[in-house]
Amino acid sequence: MTPPTVCFFAAHAAATAARRSCRTVYFPASTSSRSPARLCPLASPWLVRGYATQHQGTSSSSSASSKASSAARRRAVTPFNDDGRVPWSDLSMGEKTGRAAQQTVNFGLVIVGVVLTSGVVYFLYTEVFSPDSKVSTFNRAVTRIRSDHRCTVVLGDGETIAAYGQQTWNKWQRARPIASTMQADSQGTEHIVMNFNVEGSRTKGVAYLHMVKPRGRDEFVYRYFYVDVPGHDRIYLESSQGHEHTGDGKTTLFGIKWS
Repeated sequence: MTPPTVCFFAAHAAATAARRSCRTVYFPASTSSRSPARLCPLASPWLVRGYATQHQGTSSSSSASSKASSAARRRAVTPFNDDGRVPWSDLSMGEKTGRAAQQTVNFGLVIVGVVLTSGVVYFLYTEVFSPDSKVSTFNRAVTRIRSDHRCTVVLGDGETIAAYGQQTWNKWQRARPIASTMQADSQGTEHIVMNFNVEGSRTKGVAYLHMVKPRGRDEFVYRYFYVDVPGHDRIYLESSQGHEHTGDGKTTLFGIKWS
């Protein structure tokens, strides 16, 4: 058992060491006096750690409150002002319904645009660019007339021959419509019937043509193609009734070209 005298001296020594390890710090309480305060290094880390923990908790709570306040301050998302910036998870049920409706309308508009574009492309191909279109048939017929010797003798030089549609109030020849029909009969045979005006440096006339494409065939063939000029005989460029010169070094028999 330790004697009381030894315990007293040991406690006294420990207290003395503790006082020496602490240092005195003066905090300016006023301009005339200073109040000393002891700051023990053993207690300082605990104080600093407690302050840091408290400060971190305060920052987290303030950040959460700021996010909540910003979310509360944002304007309601509607189908008319939704720009997609607000995440889906942050939307209310009504806002999700509005965004879904907006996306459905946008998708429908895209589909309508694709359908309309496809329709325009189909129309341009069938009416202008297709080899069987009315425009292509008209251009080939005009080329045949300009290159045919009998037509150039009556109408004038091939380079001066112009072709245009029916007479209208429009003075521009290119704007005059071409009289033409394109239809299929009960047997599935497709028919193109067309007539247009031709005018050269000498005189003018009217061209008539009829082309057919039986079912199962890939190309149209002429049933007849001729030019009527007042005061001259009818000029046949194509006819299924007999032999006619085609103007390109070939003859036709029953609508078939022979070399």
